[in-house]
Amino acid sequence: MKDLFSDQSELYQQARPSYPQSVIDEIFKYVQNYEMAWDCGAGSGQFTRLLAPHFNQVIATDISAAQLQQVPAIDNVIYRIDNAEHSNFKAQCFDLITVAQAIHWFDFELFFQEVYRTLKPQGVFAVIGYGLIEVENEELQSCIEKLYHQVLKTYWESERHYIDLKYQTIPFPFEEIPTCEQHMHCKWRIDQLIDYLNTWSALKKYLKQNTQANNQATQILNQMSQYALTLNNDTGHKFNIRFPIFLRIGKLINAPVL
Repeated sequence: MKDLFSDQSELYQQARPSYPQSVIDEIFKYVQNYEMAWDCGAGSGQFTRLLAPHFNQVIATDISAAQLQQVPAIDNVIYRIDNAEHSNFKAQCFDLITVAQAIHWFDFELFFQEVYRTLKPQGVFAVIGYGLIEVENEELQSCIEKLYHQVLKTYWESERHYIDLKYQTIPFPFEEIPTCEQHMHCKWRIDQLIDYLNTWSALKKYLKQNTQANNQATQILNQMSQYALTLNNDTGHKFNIRFPIFLRIGKLINAPVL
């Protein structure tokens, strides 16, 4: 499992979007018991917070101590620095295991062995992710797509292609349950939008390697800020933002552990 976000942990916690309740509702259609859940690759706890009100106990793990320092204290949540592929959890102890916007960094085979070992026989496994941001403004969307597809093209980690393909190409050795299409919706000021873009691992990598003040990425971000400023001369103007969500839900197959 890669750790690309430790030194962005505070910004990540502030700038990343929150998942809608509809995602939780869809997953919970298939959860039978609510004793214990494992939120793996929890980061700064965006998804953990949604699970906590429904379970007796939630264990949230991440390899980044810096990320876990940003999580809120919740009475029934235990935060642990732990590797997704090698945990010390008891066998068959979880009613639900979730991974939100993180599974593309995992060693699939080793992690799925842990899922098969620690999930209860009637438990549920859910993978959640979201794709490229969509702004309801042609000028800003054009800037984002140029940044993503052209300027940062060679700076994304190879695992990013799993997100581009909506997690449809990740291994999924489970009895899969069909899900409906969903989206996250936000209203963001231009500074919130740019803060979010600055959490992109590829942008961070690009800026480290291209330190000149007029590099392409900085030009695009400045162009976005200037455009927003000229729009009604209102820096507080909020733009409609949408993220496509991909959700895969499964149950254990009655077969030997991987």
